[in-house]
Amino acid sequence: MIINGNSFLPQMERGVAKVIGGDPKGNNFLYTNGKCVIIRNIENPAIADIYTEHAHQVTVAKYAPSGFYIASGDASGKIRIWDTTQKEHLLKYEYQPISGKVKDIAWTEDSKRLAVVGDGREKYGAVFLWDTGSSVGEVSGHCKLINSVDIKQTRPYRLATASDDTVVSFFEGPPFKFKFTIRNHSQFVNCVRFSPNGNHFVTAGADGQIFIFDGKSGEHVGSLGEEKAHKGGIYAVSWSPDSSQLISASGDKTVKLWDVGAGTAVTTFNMGSDVLDQQLGCLWQKDHLLSISLSGNINYLDKNNPDRPIRTVKGHSKSIQCLTVHKHDGRSYIYSGSHDGHINILSVINNIKSPNLEPRLTLTLTSHYWDAETGENDCFSGKGHSNLVSKMVPNEADELVTCSMDDTLLRFSIASDVVKMDFQPRSVSVASGGLSLAVCIGQIVLLKDKKKVFTLDNLDYEAEVGVIHPGGTTAAVGGKDGTIRLYSIQGNTLKDESKTIKVSGQIMDMAYSNDGAHLAVIDEKKVATAFSVADDYSVKNEFYGHHAKPVTLAWSPDNEHFATGGMDMMVYVWTVADADKRIKIPDTHRLHHVSGLAWIDENTLVTSSHDASVKQWTIIY
Repeated sequence: MIINGNSFLPQMERGVAKVIGGDPKGNNFLYTNGKCVIIRNIENPAIADIYTEHAHQVTVAKYAPSGFYIASGDASGKIRIWDTTQKEHLLKYEYQPISGKVKDIAWTEDSKRLAVVGDGREKYGAVFLWDTGSSVGEVSGHCKLINSVDIKQTRPYRLATASDDTVVSFFEGPPFKFKFTIRNHSQFVNCVRFSPNGNHFVTAGADGQIFIFDGKSGEHVGSLGEEKAHKGGIYAVSWSPDSSQLISASGDKTVKLWDVGAGTAVTTFNMGSDVLDQQLGCLWQKDHLLSISLSGNINYLDKNNPDRPIRTVKGHSKSIQCLTVHKHDGRSYIYSGSHDGHINILSVINNIKSPNLEPRLTLTLTSHYWDAETGENDCFSGKGHSNLVSKMVPNEADELVTCSMDDTLLRFSIASDVVKMDFQPRSVSVASGGLSLAVCIGQIVLLKDKKKVFTLDNLDYEAEVGVIHPGGTTAAVGGKDGTIRLYSIQGNTLKDESKTIKVSGQIMDMAYSNDGAHLAVIDEKKVATAFSVADDYSVKNEFYGHHAKPVTLAWSPDNEHFATGGMDMMVYVWTVADADKRIKIPDTHRLHHVSGLAWIDENTLVTSSHDASVKQWTIIY
């Protein structure tokens, strides 16, 4: 089972509608981010799955009415139809119906025909048989890219498309043939949707209008609202299961619930005042009303309290760069830092049993605090980073110490403290007594109690990563030249002891074991090395297995094992005393390299990746 605390959020773009697909059984919903399709349980959005087989950015995904397959389209115009019943999500068919970005997909109710629209050179859409790719009509009538398509789910079939050329085209079929053009809108038409019973379809546009049409004849029968449905552009609409109501999502930062028969708004959901509160997508699934904000947040709307969502699912929408775990009051918290500077925290409920090397949970974390069992969240206070978070470590004061490409170190507790660095920090390490070590470009900085106390400048090597021994007496700094230099910490100073350790290549990461007995190092030559501290840093063992450069490592709490993750998408768990005894986790994050590792306990490993997800694994030795 995959449990997802963010599954990472939808990838959003201002002024561009986001299509959310719904499971015909009403259990799941799905959306896209990067090259991934994310499927989430609608009752508990912490339960999720990720499909990662597209080679290009995925733009839309829709369930077949049968529920057995999903069709997903990408920026290259490719459509992949894949199985939903098996965890491997085996590919059934693959087609290239258009030459540009796919904007929307629609199925016929028998799951046998598929309509695809978007951008292209020769044409903006196609309709074809799902199992052969043979054409069952022609999508025509537009001179610009098509934003939306839908097919009437009752016979006789009808098809409608909405385009940037401000018109809607209406088709009869199959085979689907163009019948006429609808020119009610004055600006881009962003969405077209048939009611579940097929009696009507609606169109919504950038002009703030929603028009209603007869589902069979295409005749205009009315509109929603008085002068306009919304004050801003409308990006999405979704019908209620009984076809009597619908919701609409707008750039005016509201979602409206409409009585279609009366043409009036029953409820207006005010989503905020910030530009990131613009609403770009929506879905009505069983009793759940969902909307997606420009921020990527997924809002569960409450009809009884329109100014406060029942739940807001938050999280990363950019790749995760680093990861750590901290225990407080008997509970484990996973912290993750992303490419856009966000630092997120997740509370882990350790009550899930699963087999060896299966992910226990995939947690793409909420943008603040997330409880994986209840779904409740809260936020960090204080200002965060404005650029990529490169390293984070917890200290004994229950603070999270982080460094970023914005040239700052932060300490997060109830509030955050900022330490401005002279140069961009690459790595940070902490030890008892309030000590921190920051390795910056061209500089090493020792900090104590949130203040810089000592600086090493004019280095004759390029420092990459630094760690402090748990005893607080030694700092090890690894360089691009494949050399580790040891410094003694004497009061508030660093003293070069002229002691060096050589490894095979540029040092990618290193860490002392929790008991301080060993130092583990990984280098660009794909070698992991464990050094014995008590034996004057002699080599305890060398470990081989990665096919590409390893980039992160973490010690198990038992001090007998450590894990490494790399560009080869693999994670290895090594046994310090026996180089031949190892556990291999292949395709940890399929098609994405591992960016962070942390241990919750000696049998539970957490991994993060550039797919913006965090997975938890049970390790059985």
